[in-house]
Amino acid sequence: MEELTKLVSNINSFIWGMYCLIPLLCGVGIYFTIRLRFIQVRKFGQAVRMLFGDLSLKGKRADKHGMSSFQSVATAIAAQVGTGNLAGAATAIAMGGPGAIFWMWIAAFFGMATIFAEAVLAQVYRTRDDAGHITGGPAYYISNGLGSHKLAVFFSVSIIIALGCIGNMVQSNSIADAFRTAFDVPPLVMGVIIAACGAFVFFGGIGRIAAVTEKMVPLMALLYVIGGLFVVLSNADQIIPAFKMIFVGAFDPSAATGGIIGAGVKEAIRYGVARGLFSNEAGMGSTPHAHAVAKVKYPAQQGLMGIVSVFIDTFIVLNMTALVIFVTGALDGTTTGIALTQKAFSTGLGAFGIKFVAICLLFFAFSTIVGWYFFGEQNVKYLFGTRGVTPYRLVVMCFIVMGSLLQVNLVWELADMFNGLMAFPNLIALIGLAKVVSKALDEFEQANLAENK
Repeated sequence: MEELTKLVSNINSFIWGMYCLIPLLCGVGIYFTIRLRFIQVRKFGQAVRMLFGDLSLKGKRADKHGMSSFQSVATAIAAQVGTGNLAGAATAIAMGGPGAIFWMWIAAFFGMATIFAEAVLAQVYRTRDDAGHITGGPAYYISNGLGSHKLAVFFSVSIIIALGCIGNMVQSNSIADAFRTAFDVPPLVMGVIIAACGAFVFFGGIGRIAAVTEKMVPLMALLYVIGGLFVVLSNADQIIPAFKMIFVGAFDPSAATGGIIGAGVKEAIRYGVARGLFSNEAGMGSTPHAHAVAKVKYPAQQGLMGIVSVFIDTFIVLNMTALVIFVTGALDGTTTGIALTQKAFSTGLGAFGIKFVAICLLFFAFSTIVGWYFFGEQNVKYLFGTRGVTPYRLVVMCFIVMGSLLQVNLVWELADMFNGLMAFPNLIALIGLAKVVSKALDEFEQANLAENK
C-alpha cells in the first residue's frame, strides 16, 4: 500500500507540477483572456448585476427543462467551495509561504476566462437525456463539438471516479474527522448521517439539488465570511502586514516569514497555482455540468455567471481563510492543512474556533458532495443513459460511508490524480472549440447593443 501511495504521489507531482497542468491550465486561461479581450474585466460589473438580479433563496423549482441561472451558479459554487477553501489554502501557505496566495489570485484571474469558455460550450452543446431532461457538460461538447467519442468517454470515466466516488469519499472523511475532533462524534455515525442526507438530495433529482444549493450556498458563505471578518477586524492592525507578507512572499518567500517557511519562488508559484486551480476548478471540466442546465437566452450569459463563481470561491471565501491565518499569527512552519485553519480560528475565536471550522466544513464539504454527485450523474447518463443513475446513487452513498471510516493517504492521492487526468480532454476541447466561444460572445454583445439603442 505504501509503495502504491508513493507511486501515485510521484505521478501527481508531475501532473500538478511546473511542467504539466500548471502551465497548461494557466496557458489556456491566458489564451482566452486575450482572445475574449479580458472578458473577466470588461463584463465583471454586468455579471455581478445579473447574478444579484436573479438572487433568490426560493426560486422556481428546477425541472426537466433545467434550473434558473442563479440555481446553476449556486450548484457550481457548491462544488467549488469545499475543503479546498479551508484546508487547501492553508496547505498552499504552509508549503509555499504567504506568496502562494498571490499566485492563487493570478491563477483565478485567468481561470475566470477559462470558466467562461467552459460554461458557454456547455450551453451550446447541451442536449436531452432519454427521459427528456436537459443535460450537458464536457463529455457532450467533446463528442458533439470536437467529434471525439473516445476522448469524451475517457473524461466521463475520470470524473465519475474523481468526483462522484473518490472525491466524495475525501469530503466525508474531512467532515467525520472534524466532528470527531470538535464534538467527539464517532466517524461511522457521521458517515451514515452524511450518506442519508445525501440520499435525500440525490433521489429528489435536479429539483431538490437546485433547492438545496440555492439556500445552502449563500448562507454558508455568509456564515464563514462573517466569522472570518470578525477575526480579521479584531486584529485590524495586522491587515496591512498580512498583505505585505503576500506581495513580498510572492517573490521572496523567506523574507516574508523570516525564514520560518523554507520555500522558494518556485514553491510559492507551484502550490499557489495548483491549490488555487484545484479549489476554483477552472479548466478541470467539473462546473460546466451545472452551467449546462441553466435557463438563459444566450450561452454567454451563463459564461458571465461562471466568472462570478470563480471570484466568490477564490477572492472572497479562500482569501478569508488566508487572512485569518496571517492576522492571527498562526503560521508556524510546522502546522498545515485543516489543522492550521483550526489553529487560526481558535486563536481568533477561542475554544469556539475549532467548532466553528467543523460547522463550516460540514456545510462546505456537504455542498461539494451534492455538486460533485450531480456532475458525476451527468456523465453516468452520457455513458449508460438514465438506467445507470440509481446504481450510481447507491455507489456514491457507499463511498461516503467508507470515506468517513478511512483516512488513507492513497485515497487523497488518487483523488488528485483523477482530478488532473480529467482536465486534459477538457482543455483540448476548449482550445479546439475556441471559435464557438468567440461567436457566442459576439452574438451576446450584439444583442446587448441592439437592446440599448
